[in-house]
Amino acid sequence: MAESLMDVKRRIDSTKKTHQITSAMQMVSTSKLNQIQKHTSTYQVYASKVESIVSHLAKAHLMSASAGVANSNSNTISVSELLAQRPVKKTGLLVITSDRGLVGSYNSNVLKQTNDFMRTHKIDADDAVVLAVGGTGADFYKKNGLNVAYEYRGVSDVPTFKEVREIVKTVTSMYHNEVFDELYVFYNHFINRLSSGFRSVKMLPISEETFEQSESDNRKAKDSRVDVGPEYEMEPSEEAILSAVLPQYAESLVYGAILDAKTAEHASSSTAMKAASDNAGDLIDKLNLKYNRARQAAITTEITEITGGLVAQE
Repeated sequence: MAESLMDVKRRIDSTKKTHQITSAMQMVSTSKLNQIQKHTSTYQVYASKVESIVSHLAKAHLMSASAGVANSNSNTISVSELLAQRPVKKTGLLVITSDRGLVGSYNSNVLKQTNDFMRTHKIDADDAVVLAVGGTGADFYKKNGLNVAYEYRGVSDVPTFKEVREIVKTVTSMYHNEVFDELYVFYNHFINRLSSGFRSVKMLPISEETFEQSESDNRKAKDSRVDVGPEYEMEPSEEAILSAVLPQYAESLVYGAILDAKTAEHASSSTAMKAASDNAGDLIDKLNLKYNRARQAAITTEITEITGGLVAQE
């Protein structure tokens, strides 16, 4: 009985230490979530404005007319790289996951949904080129024999635009060099602190069809009306406008996805650590009850033995 009590006591002490760790991790994740939400909410306004501008340009059929535009500045992303369309032989999959675990179902959901996308679109290992942002996705696809052409680990808790710009330049360069012929971005979208939803967005090539499909989806629940195509007078020129707007759109798309995914990651980590803390607390209560019952049984046994000895002496 003494060993049993000692074992239960050890489990209680061990579980209390685990509870302290998970509680501390929950506080850290919650703090990171509060910090990144300030950036996410303000950035979404900018990203939506950029997307709106590009959507208007697409409806005005300016992008197809300017598919051959080339940037004079070598330090910026080439417009021709963003607009170039060709027969699809290889599909690029930009998958955003975390670098670590302890984030609940965050990573498994992204990987499962991405695999479902591949099956639905009949993309096998020979047709896929994986670009992994986050160590979990990179390790997963390497283990499963897919071609991981690019990986980026160590994304900041609050990603900066500068580090994402390098990712976009690398991705567009690979597209220009025909490593892949189209590119989709996969990530978890932050809904609220308790839930997130999977998103897949086509990034390259930027085409009118992408925005026409988006506009069609947005009008499904609305009444029918006559659409009037927008007309623009460009100053200084169509080429200059596209050279300024399209690279910003590509950068905003990837940066927004990574920022959104990081927000969902922190929320998932906070929720997972809270669940772990609650489970540890429940286990501590059960172990304390078990310990007290075992201790009471031991005391009762000792009293019975003493009383029996006194009776035997009489």
